[in-house]
Amino acid sequence: GQADSSFGTFFSETESGKYVPRAIFVDLEPTVIDEIRTGTYRTLFHPEQLISGKEDAANNYARGHYTIGKEIIDSVVDRV
Repeated sequence: GQADSSFGTFFSETESGKYVPRAIFVDLEPTVIDEIRTGTYRTLFHPEQLISGKEDAANNYARGHYTIGKEIIDSVVDRV
């Protein structure tokens, strides 16, 4: 029904019958994503959903958009 449809929008079922959130985590700086990779909820997310760069943009939009961000944009778009 309607409830099942909306549930499927936010969660997907794995082959083992486990429901996992449909989410992609992206950060240019790896520290936050690494905390998710190793933290309490690491089993909720597939490693391919956790995308991080090697350095942050130092709170500089242009640096994040035009240089550092360009390095990972293809991998992000491939996951979407």
